[in-house]
Amino acid sequence: MTTNRFGARSTTDEVLSGVNLRGKRILVTGASAGLGIETARALVAHGAQVIGAARDLTKAEGATTEVRKAAATNGGSFDLIELDLANLKSVRASADSLLANGEPLDVIIANAGVMATPFGHTADGFETQFGTNHLGHFVFVNKIAPLLRAGGRVINLASSGHRFANVNLEDPGFEKTTYEPFVAYGRSKTANILFSVAFDLRHRDRGVRAAAVHPGGIKTELGRHMGSDQLQGMVDAINKQLASEGKGPFEFKTIPQGAATSVWAAVVASADEIGAKYCENCHVSEIVPDDRVITPISEGIRGYALDPKTAEALWKKSEELVGEKF
Repeated sequence: MTTNRFGARSTTDEVLSGVNLRGKRILVTGASAGLGIETARALVAHGAQVIGAARDLTKAEGATTEVRKAAATNGGSFDLIELDLANLKSVRASADSLLANGEPLDVIIANAGVMATPFGHTADGFETQFGTNHLGHFVFVNKIAPLLRAGGRVINLASSGHRFANVNLEDPGFEKTTYEPFVAYGRSKTANILFSVAFDLRHRDRGVRAAAVHPGGIKTELGRHMGSDQLQGMVDAINKQLASEGKGPFEFKTIPQGAATSVWAAVVASADEIGAKYCENCHVSEIVPDDRVITPISEGIRGYALDPKTAEALWKKSEELVGEKF
């Protein structure tokens, strides 16, 4: 099946056109806002059984009425479970309850995340962004990995923001370096990609693959820690760069366009095409040399985010930090 007919403006419904997901069980984290809700809606609309994980179940219940309607109309189902990625006690309890239930999974979409937060710590004392975006998912996905059927997939939501910074395994908590919100975000998103690389290596022999995806520039709750002036400043800088290249101004993606790469990588693209790769705009990205200047909205991944040695070092460091081996 050729899957390269989609691009930056493709929507979830276009990507899933003609796809039947009946009998597929898919878990989506961050199912209380933005991309998580749209990802769940698109999947249940094609018959999938979706488990949405969210920190605030009351908020998630209210935010997912359209998902339930789509499920009821199309033979899918939608259930919510509680998961606070910034608290490993919650992460382990959620994973244990899924394991006790024992129902297999076809796909895990690790969609939840925070961006550019003020300096702070998770319940376990990790820097907020690294702790929530990476370590929370690291423990959750690894604990429930035995539920993944052969042919299953893990899709980790990363970002072009990985280009802000490589991981820093010497100082993951900014104890020796000055905290910069976007550097911390970059480290956590690079970690999401490296986790995909290391997870894929460990599970591909049993037919389970992992990939990272960048949804694109979208206005969602993710940007709540950025002031409107800061956001506008970034857009202005991008437009100046685009104009110098003779291109038109930047346009935000819609939420259905932003969630398209998640569902494409999860159920449409071939496993070998996306395994251990970074995808954006519904295709696999090229590596961009570190010395090439690129705008935040240009395509491409920095090589350090796919480096197998760094991926292994991060895995070991993560196990050490969370006190659990996988």
